[in-house]
Amino acid sequence: MTKPAERARLTRERVLQTAVHLADEQGLDALSMRKLAQALGVEAMSLYNHVANKDDLLDGIADLVVAEMAVPEIGGDWRAALHTRAVSAHDVLRRHPWATGLIGSRVNVGPAMLRYVDATLGCLRAAGFTYQQADRAWNAMDAHIYGFTLRESTFPLDPSEYISAATYFLPRIPESTHPHMNALTRLVIDGAHDGIADFEFGLELVLDGLERLLEASE
Repeated sequence: MTKPAERARLTRERVLQTAVHLADEQGLDALSMRKLAQALGVEAMSLYNHVANKDDLLDGIADLVVAEMAVPEIGGDWRAALHTRAVSAHDVLRRHPWATGLIGSRVNVGPAMLRYVDATLGCLRAAGFTYQQADRAWNAMDAHIYGFTLRESTFPLDPSEYISAATYFLPRIPESTHPHMNALTRLVIDGAHDGIADFEFGLELVLDGLERLLEASE
């Protein structure tokens, strides 16, 4: 039976923080109300005083992760602010690999997400983008952030394996039939190209495009 002192210490914040730690350690699929209760040292039914159900729990931990991301400043250098926002989000999602798919698949209206989105829109509006442009702009940025992070977390090869993998696949892409793939693969084998996907490269392309859009609107 749960002790009164344990029940008194149990809060929604503690429940959600513990759930984040469990997801970090074991993955989101392994997160259950039973395991969460065991980690907190309480009975499972005690959790329902702080989270309505599993969906509420998932929304809550998604919002906790968003709260770790840098919120862009409004009224300053919009490009620098959005760059910082993107890099921060990428770093946070790498710390919590399970969160990329969770945040992208839920209509999260928690306080952190609302603050995050409103500040992003405000930053873009202050820079001179229309609301329609701002909406498309932050969605384009997030598509890069979440898409890149998901691909990065699921890619089957470690960068240390790229040269050996390239050497293995080279006979399958002869120059006579696949000249461009062959040439690129040889650059990886020779060490002239590391082959590692570059988050900043794609981010700068998005920001360059937004800057051109803004200039064309003036």
